[in-house]
Amino acid sequence: MPNGLNNWTFRDVETFLKEYDFSMNHIKGSHYFYIGYPNKVMHQVCVPRHSSLSIKPRTMKGIILQSGIPKDEWLRK
Repeated sequence: MPNGLNNWTFRDVETFLKEYDFSMNHIKGSHYFYIGYPNKVMHQVCVPRHSSLSIKPRTMKGIILQSGIPKDEWLRK
C-alpha cells in the first residue's frame, strides 16, 4: 500500500492514472507510456515496470510532474 511517495508499484500507478482517464500509448522495453488530458492539456507519462518492485520516490516525483495531476491528489491514495 502506498505511503506518501513510498511503496508505489507499477500497478498502483497504472490504476491511479486510469482513474484520471489516462490510456496506454505505447511500450518501449520495460517502460509504459500513458497519455491523458488533465486540465485539457495533453500529458505523457513514462512509468517503469520492473516486476513487483516499488518505484523509487525520486522516480515517483517525476511521474507526478509528468502527469499534470496535483501532488495532493496522488498523496490521498
